[in-house]
Order: sequence, then C-alpha cells, then structure tokens
Amino acid sequence: MSKAFIYIITGAALWGTIGFYVENLYAYGFTPMEVVTLRVSTAAMMLLIYMSFYAPKQLKLKKWTDISYFIGTGVFSIIFFNYSMFKTIELASISVSAALLYTGPAFVIILSFFLFKERLTKRKVIALFTTLIGTTLVVELFPLDLENLPLLTIFIGLCSGLGYALYSIFSKFALEKYSSLAITTYTFIVAAIALLPFFSFQAHGALLTDFKVILFAFGLGFLPTAVAYIIYTYGLQQTEASNASLLTTVEPVVATLVGVFIFEEHFAVSQIVGMICIIGAVILMQIQLPENRLTKIK
Repeated sequence: MSKAFIYIITGAALWGTIGFYVENLYAYGFTPMEVVTLRVSTAAMMLLIYMSFYAPKQLKLKKWTDISYFIGTGVFSIIFFNYSMFKTIELASISVSAALLYTGPAFVIILSFFLFKERLTKRKVIALFTTLIGTTLVVELFPLDLENLPLLTIFIGLCSGLGYALYSIFSKFALEKYSSLAITTYTFIVAAIALLPFFSFQAHGALLTDFKVILFAFGLGFLPTAVAYIIYTYGLQQTEASNASLLTTVEPVVATLVGVFIFEEHFAVSQIVGMICIIGAVILMQIQLPENRLTKIK
C-alpha cells in the first residue's frame, strides 16, 4: 500500500466527518454559505498562525502572479463547488447534489488526460463507473423522478463536480513550486477574503461569541478542512490527479457512517452495496497489474 494512498484516503475520510460539525452549526441558525465562510475563515486563521511561527519562509510567494493558483483552488474550487452544491440541494435534494458532486473524478480524469498527459486506462474507467454506481447507492439517489428534475438543476450539480475537481487540477500546478501546507494555507486565505463580505454579521455576529459555536467552527476548520486538505494535497504530490480523485470517493462512505452512528440515521441494504462498490474500486486502484491503456498521448 503506497503512502500516497494512505494520505489521500485519510484526507477523504476526514472530509467525511464534516456533517457532524455542519449539523451542529445549522442548529444555531447559520445558513449553508455562512457555514462555508466559518469553515474557510477558521482554517485560514489556524494555518496562517501555524506557518507564521513554524514555516514563515513557505509563506513567501515566489511570484505575485502565482496567486492565480490559489484563486483557482480557493475561488474556482472551494467557493464555486460549495455554492453549486448548496444550490443543487435547494433546487433538488441532498442525494441528487451528492451524486452530481461525485462526478468530480470523471472531470479530473478528463482534464488530467489533456493537461498532465496522464494515462486513461481500462482500470481507471472501471473504477470510475464502479464509484459512480456506489455513490448513487450510498446517497440513496434512486428512485429518481427525472421528470421533475430540470436540466438547469443537473447543470448546476455538474458544476459542483467540476469545481470539486478543479482543486486537484490547480493544486497539481501549484505543487511544482509550493508545499502542500503553503497551498492549503493560501487556498483558505483567498477563499476567506472572498466570502467574509457576504457573511451576515448583523444577523449572526452575536453567535460568534458563543463558546460552543466557536468550538464547532474551529473544529470544522481544523480536522475536516485544514488537516484534511494538507494531507490530501501531500498525497496528490505523489500520485496522478486522476488516481487521487477516485480515492476520495471514500468520503460519502465515512459521511454515511457518521450519520448512522452519531445522528442515528437509517441504514439501507443498498447503501451497504454502494459502500462495497466504492471500497472495491479503491482496492482496484491499488492492485499492481499491467495497465491496458485505452489511449496514450506521446
């Protein structure tokens, strides 16, 4: 088992714990985008403080134009995919949103093929379709009423998948110059700067003095955000972006288990089958077999 595999799986598993913090913050009346703002802002503060003391040299930009990488990861990925995901939930449902979000690996595989000349193999294609099927079962997407699902909603949901994928793409470029820690820090600084003006301080500012709110906000910003993205980005440095994106599909498995064991949500047989599909696809990506390439770029 490669180190990259362990890092990426661990990062994705930590993402899967987001629901615990989010549900508790929703209980205080925060809107979805306000929760995203709390998430990126607390992560940015913690990372900036840590790097200022322990890795100040890594905070220095090699070129001012390199900020474009972090606008990519922070705005076009973090903010864009969260907004698209929440809008899809508003227009359809959580299950539809989750299933469309996890088209992300497909976007990564396609973009990596053209941008990084990564191989498109039969194993990747099989793993991709297996994870897509597994995800739809885990989030209980079926039965789906397509007649009441407008094309605009599907498009916005696919945008969340594209935004989700862009983190891997922009990070891959940034990793040529910056460490995973620096990339994660700048990503959340940029995202926080972009989102803070839209936070309703007048309506919910007083809640930020509540100890429990602070605890949940910083908890959200720490483990499933700062730590998770650092670990994932570090793993991304050691493997292909397409492989990394496929491994992240363990997130809905962990999220479902959190819902079952912490929030006592129901657990269906179809979800077990879906988990088996996802875990099977992850194992498939780790088996060392000769690759049959569907196509190759020289």
